[in-house]
Amino acid sequence: MKFIPKYTEEDLVQLLKQRDETAFRYLYDNYASALYGVIFSIVPETHTAQDVLQESFVKIWRLMEQYDPSRGRLFTWMHNIARSGAIDAVRSAAWRNARKVDPVQDYHHTIAGEPIEYTGLKKSVGKLTAEHRALIELSYFQGYTHEEIARLANIPMGTVKTRLRAAIRQLRKMISIFLFA
Repeated sequence: MKFIPKYTEEDLVQLLKQRDETAFRYLYDNYASALYGVIFSIVPETHTAQDVLQESFVKIWRLMEQYDPSRGRLFTWMHNIARSGAIDAVRSAAWRNARKVDPVQDYHHTIAGEPIEYTGLKKSVGKLTAEHRALIELSYFQGYTHEEIARLANIPMGTVKTRLRAAIRQLRKMISIFLFA
């Protein structure tokens, strides 16, 4: 049976700052799943989320000297690194482009019980006003929350919700005309 060390947070931080690899393995073994959960909630794609997790731990290792216990707990600091990495991944052009070339069959939606292909839905979205199209793109195709959209677009969150509802109503009309024509 292998001995598994247990560390106080203070001891763990000291060992990590001394570049102790056993302490780093302990850190990974005990925190990777929690950080992966944070990342996956932002980047709902397994391969990319795993890459972000790996990059987060590399960054934690590189920046350990900058961690200041007086400013917060170790997990909070690591959480912020992982969350920032996930947000950067979602906002990156490479991630958005990779999502555009995913197989169409992965994007089936049903409206009034009928399947609608992703590409057909994108064409319908393209017919919306620029204002509504931008909000639909950010919310449904890029995965931003209403709060994030409000910040990005510099408009109140209530306005974001109202405009998204109006855009969805327009899409339903377009699609129902298409389905029942």
